[in-house]
Amino acid sequence: MSSHDALMAALDPILLTLDGADPDDPTLRARLNQAHPVDSPAVIAVRQAVLVGLEEGWLCPKAAGSIRFGRLAKASDETRGYSIDAVDMASPGPGHEHPSGEIDLCFALEGTPRFDGQPEGWTVYGRKSWHVPTVTGGRMAILYFLPGGEIRFGPRA
Repeated sequence: MSSHDALMAALDPILLTLDGADPDDPTLRARLNQAHPVDSPAVIAVRQAVLVGLEEGWLCPKAAGSIRFGRLAKASDETRGYSIDAVDMASPGPGHEHPSGEIDLCFALEGTPRFDGQPEGWTVYGRKSWHVPTVTGGRMAILYFLPGGEIRFGPRA
């Protein structure tokens, strides 16, 4: 099994939990952190597979300044309708809107990083939200789950 396939297999229990999740639900972040905390076997398996993908260079093959990124999977039935993007960052990224929301799983790589003020773990952005994704205090790997693969880069509309 390739390391890409291993990461996709590790994501199966996560995607099952995300199936039908409502990014506008104010309890979703807490429920995800409870169902799949960073020290749970499922998230540890994902973290290890992400680290392999970063080390092998296929997970984040593109760069914009100091940010590395890539698309792990397009939205499909296999991904429960989410596209999955990966980012390795230690600084602000490009501003964007989430037409259908965004759910992120964040892993600390160096230092004591925070993603938009949050420690490693889950972050959730509702439909039509906009932000400049920012990592401070270190470096993070972030998996972005985008319902329907929808994202719009650019200034706040």
